[in-house]
Amino acid sequence: MQAINDFILAAAGQPWVLFLVLACCLIDGFFPPIPSESVVVGLAAVSATAGVPNAWLLILVAAIGAFSGDNIAYLLGRRIGTRRWGWMRTQRMQGAFRWASRELGRRAASLILVARFIPIGRVAVNLTAGATHFRHGEFIALTGLSAVLWAGYSVGIGVFFGQWFEHNHLLGAVIAIIAAVILGVIVDRIISKVRGPLPEDLDRA
Repeated sequence: MQAINDFILAAAGQPWVLFLVLACCLIDGFFPPIPSESVVVGLAAVSATAGVPNAWLLILVAAIGAFSGDNIAYLLGRRIGTRRWGWMRTQRMQGAFRWASRELGRRAASLILVARFIPIGRVAVNLTAGATHFRHGEFIALTGLSAVLWAGYSVGIGVFFGQWFEHNHLLGAVIAIIAAVILGVIVDRIISKVRGPLPEDLDRA
């Protein structure tokens, strides 16, 4: 266990770890299997006890990656639509696209801000916004704000829970990630009650 903790600490202190965060957050904007939240939350938990990586820098890099990924997805949606690839044509994704298209016409600002916290939801919203030619300038502004809020939330969760495990970086990261998942489910349920339910398949994502 000590060897694992030493490895985590050594990796967290390397400059390349921030490039990993940037890449994960960017790709996650249009390819949800990439676990950007887990990477950010886990590193934030390590930062709380080891001081590396710098938490503020982690927020900045995560926000830049999230913003870039969301806008790449928008451009992909504008160029290829929402049925080009096989994974887009699944029942789950098509339900998400239909929901996103409907909601963009009703309350675009709240939808884009909320969707950043839902992995499948944000991909559906980003691609659909592009495919329906949603105003790009407004999309940039809203995704900029949502990226900062999401990065701050993810790092905050990691720091808050990670600081309880000063001598076990692995356990701190695991507990922080579990807490983030649980809180994400709670927030998702609250949002669903306030804004109306998401499609069943998307709500379970």
